[in-house]
Amino acid sequence: MNIEKRVKELVEEKIADKPNLFLVDVKFHSNGKLMILVDGDNGIGIDECVAISRHVGFHLEEENVIESAYNLEVSSPGIDTPLTLTRQYTKNIGRNLAIKMADGTKREGKLSGITEDAVVIEETIKNKGKKAETVESIIPINTITETKVLISFK
Repeated sequence: MNIEKRVKELVEEKIADKPNLFLVDVKFHSNGKLMILVDGDNGIGIDECVAISRHVGFHLEEENVIESAYNLEVSSPGIDTPLTLTRQYTKNIGRNLAIKMADGTKREGKLSGITEDAVVIEETIKNKGKKAETVESIIPINTITETKVLISFK
């Protein structure tokens, strides 16, 4: 049985009655570390992470899915974790993003919207000899390789 697939099923089972929570990622590393990233439309609390951890851990032990020692870690994605799901983009509307494009270029701007296949940002374009202007740009998701939220300490 695929460990990551079974863990995803267990997490989805545990959060099924909490529509504001969603699974972001599951990774089982070769060093025995099992990482589960769960987020919520309004964030996720430690109590919810603990409940998910207990549910997953109990079932993995009962079913003997992982035969060797492992370390189970359930958390929300860190601020430096790239956005991967539409719900993560939706949650971050109004925040500034750094976007790496498939062609190697980088773009920055305030996320103003998300569609099924594109993100909409307000970015400042600086032209030589002219005043900088803010324009709305629609960026197809399939041209993005990585998106991170920019943190400002102003």
